[in-house]
Amino acid sequence: MLKLCGFAASNYYNKVKLALLEKNVPFEEVLAWIGETDLNASPLGKVPYIVADGGTLCESEVIAEYLEAAYPQTPLLPADPLAAGKVRELVTYMELYLELTARELYPEAFFGGKVSDGVKERQHKLLTRYIPAFARLAKFSPYMAGDTFTLADCAAVVHLPLVSACTKIIYGSDMLADLPVKDYLKRMSERPTVQKVNADRKTNTELMLSRNKP
Repeated sequence: MLKLCGFAASNYYNKVKLALLEKNVPFEEVLAWIGETDLNASPLGKVPYIVADGGTLCESEVIAEYLEAAYPQTPLLPADPLAAGKVRELVTYMELYLELTARELYPEAFFGGKVSDGVKERQHKLLTRYIPAFARLAKFSPYMAGDTFTLADCAAVVHLPLVSACTKIIYGSDMLADLPVKDYLKRMSERPTVQKVNADRKTNTELMLSRNKP
């Protein structure tokens, strides 16, 4: 059976987990905190990574593409090449421009650390540019790429709440508030797969925070 390794407080872990659940792929979860990962499977010590028949893979988007190829029965990418490209485009925008930009703010927003005023100013300027660009691509009708649940939704469900929350904490306002993100996430939360991911994330986050207490 395929093994998904990492921890459920991680949004990238949950992106893969949601894809597995949506595709009805049997899998086993293997808890691996940062510092406890298999460096042969994930040389940078990142999560998630998977152990599949014949080998291992790391990096969430690589894993997602593998799952599409290995388990085509319930596709999360359209058959049309251009439509599939538009899904990948959305995932890239959310991860490269939104989540990774906002991630610089997470230490102060979520973990009791401190981010310099210079970093806050730089990330705000970047997000002010990137969010309108993302808005031109996202459809929210009712799913991220149109009328079908895709890999773009697996990314959106786990990344957008973090971008909203951390910008609200750091800047005093949710920088995604002008987009229909709140209504979208409410719709997605009605899916049993998303409910499962969110419940497990909450439990694992509490465990992670308790481990990190001095």
